[in-house]
Amino acid sequence: MRAMWSGAVSFGLVSVPIKLYSATTNHDIRFHQVHAADGGRIKYKRTCSIDGEEVDYADIVKGYETEDGELITLDDEDLDSLPVATGHEIDVVEFVPADQIDPLLFDKSYYLEPEAKAAKPYALLREALVQTDRMAVVKVALRQRETLALLRVRDKAIVLQTMLWPDEVREPDFDILDTDVDLRPQELTMAASLVESLGADFDPADFHDDYRDAVVELIERKRTTGETRPAPVAEKRDEGPDSMTDLLSALQASVEAARSAAGGSGAGSGSTKSESSTPESDDEEKKPARSGSRSSSGTTKKAPARKPAARKKADSDEETAEPRKRARKPA
Repeated sequence: MRAMWSGAVSFGLVSVPIKLYSATTNHDIRFHQVHAADGGRIKYKRTCSIDGEEVDYADIVKGYETEDGELITLDDEDLDSLPVATGHEIDVVEFVPADQIDPLLFDKSYYLEPEAKAAKPYALLREALVQTDRMAVVKVALRQRETLALLRVRDKAIVLQTMLWPDEVREPDFDILDTDVDLRPQELTMAASLVESLGADFDPADFHDDYRDAVVELIERKRTTGETRPAPVAEKRDEGPDSMTDLLSALQASVEAARSAAGGSGAGSGSTKSESSTPESDDEEKKPARSGSRSSSGTTKKAPARKPAARKKADSDEETAEPRKRARKPA
């Protein structure tokens, strides 16, 4: 397993350095939506519901619609102003009896692994929880958001069990539950007898996902009988990032802009980028340039301050002289 977070459990004057691992995994069979005729992947584009036009990832902001029908938008600057929890401390708030925790509050489970030097305090906390039959209520910041969680013991490991906030649990609002039902003693005795007849010790290994097993069997049968075809390779088109790759594309563009600002726009860098550009550069020339983005010639729109003045003019002249023709020049 690979650790997804590291920090320390803090209770009283004791601090236990730990690493956090996801305790569960998903084995669902995942399908792609494909065109029945040729097997091509189905793509979804981000379009505006008003004008029907496709919207670039950079032009999308978060919006909240009020109950009165008013729209409030939040851009990156607004989101950056919000308090972000980034601490790496799991602070114990209190120790509570295990039977007071409603399982309905449970969310995700994570294993805590102690650092080599923290094996003893880790074991001390684990055994204290077992002997007192209590769980530790903690607050922890995961993925930049503070969440409520529990520390509980499973075998020899301490489990961090994230929880829903109380207002996220809905109450059962069913009028029929308030109706008085007359239950006779004989009926209660018979129901209890039925429960006892089906009584057993729970072993999760006795249960299997029959649906998943059937799907795996169906796929394997089609594979062995030759009911397959090569997965088609879609032609690359200048369609911009789709909904599955837009974040990766944005990150890649940010990295390229940062490298250029750090020195990639020095002598000779602009012509090198231009010569290795792809036909996609033509379409990028037509798009409005964003702050820090690269032009089709490979240079940034704002040259770094340390670039020599003479070279800046030379680069500027080269950038405006037939950029589209040079973009198609073989490397």
